[in-house]
Amino acid sequence: MTRNGQIELMAPAGNFESLQAAIVNGADSVYFGVEQLNMRARASINFTIEDLPEIVQRCQKENIRTYLTLNTIIYDHDLSLIKMVLNTAKKAGITAVIAMDQAVIAFARQIDMEVHISTQINITNIEAVKFYSLFADTVVLSRELSLRQIRNICTQIQQEAVKGPSGNLIEVEVFGHGALCMAVSGKCYLSLHSHNSSANRGACKQNCRKKYTVIDQESGFEIELDNEYMMSPKDLCTLDFLDQIIDAGVKVLKIEGRGRAPEYVATVIKTYREAIDAHANGTFSQDKVDSWMKELDKVYNRGFWSGYYLGQQLGEWSDGPGSQASQRKIYVGKGVHYYPRPGIAEFKIEAFDIKVGDTLLITGPTTGVQEIQLGEIMVDDVIASMAEKGKNCTFPTGFKVRPSDKLYKIVKE
Repeated sequence: MTRNGQIELMAPAGNFESLQAAIVNGADSVYFGVEQLNMRARASINFTIEDLPEIVQRCQKENIRTYLTLNTIIYDHDLSLIKMVLNTAKKAGITAVIAMDQAVIAFARQIDMEVHISTQINITNIEAVKFYSLFADTVVLSRELSLRQIRNICTQIQQEAVKGPSGNLIEVEVFGHGALCMAVSGKCYLSLHSHNSSANRGACKQNCRKKYTVIDQESGFEIELDNEYMMSPKDLCTLDFLDQIIDAGVKVLKIEGRGRAPEYVATVIKTYREAIDAHANGTFSQDKVDSWMKELDKVYNRGFWSGYYLGQQLGEWSDGPGSQASQRKIYVGKGVHYYPRPGIAEFKIEAFDIKVGDTLLITGPTTGVQEIQLGEIMVDDVIASMAEKGKNCTFPTGFKVRPSDKLYKIVKE
């Protein structure tokens, strides 16, 4: 289901703030996990089973598809929980489940729930696509394939009319933007060996993002790797060759980032939405790509590279442990009250002063992500140029603010 008939833009959602950000910024679908049975189980916030009806309700209003990720390794003691989760998801109206374990796939098909095959399966050829077409309507191809290989698979699906259980042609999904793992399609055991914390159970400790020293065991000679983090790939970005991905026959473009902040989701989804629509109406250009890249650079990233799509044999490694974003947010305060008639919000300033001219970010489970430029402010019912820590202040927002909302200030790096 797409807005322009070209490619479905799938957004990550780690919480309601991110979900709302995805909805208002142009996602065609959203994917999310519940509890501890997804590949982002260690994320700071995960949805619960009880959240599923509200997720569906919000998305159905905007004609957005909902995908539940149950793509970890499953053991016998998980089976009863898996069945309960899938039955609940089916009842709530979740569109499909993203799975890699045969137990999940089999039970989902048993209750007539649509299945998408996770990248963890490592599908790299048309015969594998044919096999999984017995169970699934969408397959996520291996992250290590080139664009030429993906195009060949998409062409063969068309030529051989490979259909899924729905009776429609199998759709191919690929990753379009976000973090990449050094391991093949994310199947890594490093965290398990070092911390007994399995990446394949959604509990990766991200050893690969750290700095290391190499030691010669015979001589004791040490080399400190200070110029690159040799196991930490830069983030994937396909924006500058998005037209080639669409033309290859890919039907779903997946944005990684269930563990990222809501403003990341808002910015990335908005940017890719504009790019997809520009390709649809014939206005996709290098000038626009340059402008979009500046927007993407504002939110969390480890630097960008094109993944393996253009034929690279090895990754491009990041040169730092964390984000290289051109700006960051700092917590300022929280919402207190909203006055609907004048469109004015009241905030408690708890951490840092704010002043006229600041760029502010307001996030919340229902608000999503809203960015404003502070043009006027009142403190103690008097017009002021700034609001100091400890004060309450009011300023116009033009949208409803709730007591659960948080206020941030954007600062340049």
